[in-house]
Amino acid sequence: MTTTTLPDTSIFETLESEVRSYCRNWPTVFDKARGSWIVDENGREYLDFFAGAGALNYGHNNPILKRALLSYLEGDGITHSLDMSTTAKRRLLETFEDTILRPRGLPYKVQFPGPTGTNAVESALKLARKVTGRSAIVSFTNAFHGMTLGSLSVTGNAMKRAGAGIPLVHATPMPFDNYLDGSTEDFGWFSRLLDDAGSGLNRPAAVIVETVQGEGGVNVARPEWLRALADLCKERDILLIVDDVQMGCGRTGPFFSFEIAGIEPDIVTVSKSISGYGLPLALTLFKPELDVWSPGEHNGTFRGHNPAFVTAQAALEQYWSDDRLERAVLAKGEMLHRAFDELSSRFRGLSTRGRGLVRGLVFDDASQAGKVAQYAFEHGLLIETAGPQDEVVKLLPPLTIAEDELQHGLGILVDATITVCAGQEA
Repeated sequence: MTTTTLPDTSIFETLESEVRSYCRNWPTVFDKARGSWIVDENGREYLDFFAGAGALNYGHNNPILKRALLSYLEGDGITHSLDMSTTAKRRLLETFEDTILRPRGLPYKVQFPGPTGTNAVESALKLARKVTGRSAIVSFTNAFHGMTLGSLSVTGNAMKRAGAGIPLVHATPMPFDNYLDGSTEDFGWFSRLLDDAGSGLNRPAAVIVETVQGEGGVNVARPEWLRALADLCKERDILLIVDDVQMGCGRTGPFFSFEIAGIEPDIVTVSKSISGYGLPLALTLFKPELDVWSPGEHNGTFRGHNPAFVTAQAALEQYWSDDRLERAVLAKGEMLHRAFDELSSRFRGLSTRGRGLVRGLVFDDASQAGKVAQYAFEHGLLIETAGPQDEVVKLLPPLTIAEDELQHGLGILVDATITVCAGQEA
């Protein structure tokens, strides 16, 4: 007879803040992880289709990145350097230029704004305002850009906005692609407001957009919509910021998610998987003519996190010196799409959307998404829900996941959906 030892979560429940969230859906205590798998303290294995909310695109404890990190630490490499020049930073910048920027013809300067995605967004908003002398920012419905005040002001989620405790101002939301189900011409409303002196819309410093809204429910912007947005911004002297914090670093296939549209944003924010190892790191990229910062005008104690520079440089060399990873991501994404499309055809109230290895299974009955996620956890698979009502089962598996692991996880998801949706066959 097999017995399962219940996890001791008492210290988390008594001492840690009530703000904790993911642990409530995954009531165990995790201990180790490698590749696409994470193991709890009782030795139970879970296939990870969450990947640190997109911070672990190359899997847990990637051995190539781990060797680079351990070698650096064993050699007494600098850990913390503020924005001093270090050999680790030099190697990262050189590799980033050689493998990412130059092959794509992108002229960007690189800023290290601090360790998180919201740091990158805050610096992007500040820079846009400084360059243009204008204060307003246009964002989009269902956007998520971070939890600090500037980032929250351009975030759509009402619950997260409420946590600010003060009015969130100088930001105006516009409809994201297909928000109005095609009933309104793309950017017709936005253009009219910009041109009408009586509209009450101040000409914005910038527009900030995600090409795929992950937290917002895996809402995918069409390439033609993104191109039209870029054209509108260029014509009206408005800076275009692409938030690639979650969708960059290959999540949609190409390194940058906007590459599919053939656009060149003025400013790009990158974080999550840029370090490759789950270590905190963020970059703000912008066109050289926008580099009007005074020294120290935007800074942060942990913008010189050298271990993250080391793993980031190793990840770029290993995975972005050719197009093998990009092609593999697109192929695996098609596997997920086919499986979700088949489920959507089989059951009423289901649909699917996504790009590359970010995929969503959308439930008309939002409660069913949570039930599928719970079933998945009970059967050894970690997935999260997204969208304004948590109506989307959202998949973010490691980009390096093996095909048999992907099929294993899909099998659990299919079983979960069949169980939850029983009786609503099309």
